[in-house]
Amino acid sequence: MNPFQPIGRAVLALLAEIGRVTLFLRDGLSQGLSPTFFVRQIITQMWRIGYNSLPVVGLTAFFTGGALALQIYLGSSRFNAESLVASIVALGITRELGPVLAGLMVAGRVGASIAAELGTMRVTEQIDALVTLSTNPFKYLVGPRLIAAVVTLPILVAIGDTIGIMGGYIVGTRSLGFNSYAYIKNTSDFLEVDDVTSGLIKAAVFGFIIAVMGCYHGFNSKGGAQGVGRATTNAVVSAAILILAANFALTNLLFSE
Repeated sequence: MNPFQPIGRAVLALLAEIGRVTLFLRDGLSQGLSPTFFVRQIITQMWRIGYNSLPVVGLTAFFTGGALALQIYLGSSRFNAESLVASIVALGITRELGPVLAGLMVAGRVGASIAAELGTMRVTEQIDALVTLSTNPFKYLVGPRLIAAVVTLPILVAIGDTIGIMGGYIVGTRSLGFNSYAYIKNTSDFLEVDDVTSGLIKAAVFGFIIAVMGCYHGFNSKGGAQGVGRATTNAVVSAAILILAANFALTNLLFSE
C-alpha cells in the first residue's frame, strides 16, 4: 500500500540495469577491442551495417531534405526570407536530421539484427560453445560489431547528408522556383566544415550506442524465442532513447558558446 514502493523498485531496477550495461561495456572494450582482431568478422559486419543500410538511410535523407525545404519555404515566406531556405536545409541536415535519422534507421535495422543474432546464439548455447573452444565471445562477437558500427555510421551519415541536401535542392529548384546556381551558392556560402564534422562525431557516438545496445540485449537474452523477441525490442527502444539523449548532450557540448 506504500505509494513510493513501486517508484523505489523502478529506480533500483534502473540502477541495476545501468550497472549491468556498464560491466558489459567494460568487458566489451577491454576484451573486444584488444589485439588480436578478427579482420574477416569486422569486414563482414561493416558490409552488413554500412552497405546494407545505405538504401534506407538514403531514401530517408532524400525525402527528409525535400520535406524540410517545403516547410522552411512555407514558414520563411511569411517574413519574405525565402532566400534562407537553402542554408537552413543544409544546416538542419548536417547538424541534426542527418545523424539522428540515420541513427534511428540503423538502430531499427541493425540493432534489431544484432540482438536477434546474438540472442539466438545465446539461447541455442552457441556462445557457450565458443567459450568451450577457447574463443573469447567478446572478441569474436562484440568487438567486430563495435568497430564496424563506429566506422561505418559516419560514412552513412556523410552520404545521407549529401542525398538530403540534394533532395532539398531538387524540391527547391523544381517545385519552389529557386535558381539552381543561387541555391547551390547559398548552400556553399553558409555551410561550414564544423557543421559537417559535428554531425559525423554524433554519428560515431550513435553507432557505438547501437552496437552496445544490440550486443548487450542479445548477449543477455534468455527464455527461448520469446526472450529473443524481448531482447530485439529492448535493443531498438533503448538505442533510440539513448540516441536522442546523446544528441541533446552532444548538441549542447559542440555548439555551446
